[in-house]
Amino acid sequence: MKYAVIGGSVLTQIDGLEADNILHEEIIRTPYGQTSSAFTVYQYAGNELVYFNRHGKTHTIAPHQVNYRANMYALKQLGVTHVIASAAVGGIHTEMPPLQCVIPDQIIDYSYAREHTYNEKNNQEVKHIDFSYPFTESLRQRLISAAFSQHINCRTWATYGVTQGPRLETVAEIRRMQNDGCDIVGMTAMPEAALARELEMAYASCAIVVNWAAGKMPSVENTTENIVRDVISVQQIKTCIEKGNKQLQKIVSFVVSGEFC
Repeated sequence: MKYAVIGGSVLTQIDGLEADNILHEEIIRTPYGQTSSAFTVYQYAGNELVYFNRHGKTHTIAPHQVNYRANMYALKQLGVTHVIASAAVGGIHTEMPPLQCVIPDQIIDYSYAREHTYNEKNNQEVKHIDFSYPFTESLRQRLISAAFSQHINCRTWATYGVTQGPRLETVAEIRRMQNDGCDIVGMTAMPEAALARELEMAYASCAIVVNWAAGKMPSVENTTENIVRDVISVQQIKTCIEKGNKQLQKIVSFVVSGEFC
């Protein structure tokens, strides 16, 4: 079992991973182009752990610009078997307020024009994958158990609506997503999850809600005048990211330390 942790807007670092723990850095050349960054391989609790940030080391790659195929292919080349993907998301369901930790179990994909499969050129036959349950349940349960063991309030279910970005959504779009059954909204779970499934790597998302989705702030009455005032503060999102990082670091550190191997 070899873990990889994908950082994003959250989980830009992991507690206990210091420079002294670095075994080496890998630059992987792939048939699908350039990865987001080099991959740092750490020695952690007696195990090797691969870390990289999907947005690049200086967070310059927007969600729709991430080369997901190259990133996931490189992890496979590094021998990774289990992928923990961090996510900063907006809360749609009333039980998904800011700073809520969420381990989602389903996906609805609203993204478009992303390279989403390795099966684009089939010389023999089309290869299908079962994607009924997009997150690997055994890995989800490890994350959930880690959260509870660290006394972190964690929602063990959620449908993750994946939008294109980088802009945030309109009130009408969030209303549609809620009607579709989405509980949280983010921009990066797809095609990551599907590519991991094609490569036969376990994949699960560890998410932190960093804002109410557009129009969902509970204190705002449902009137046209107040909806206009219900704007999302980027500064508040940054504050929630800083606080949420601590929760995700505890969960991920507990899992990759080998507690649930």
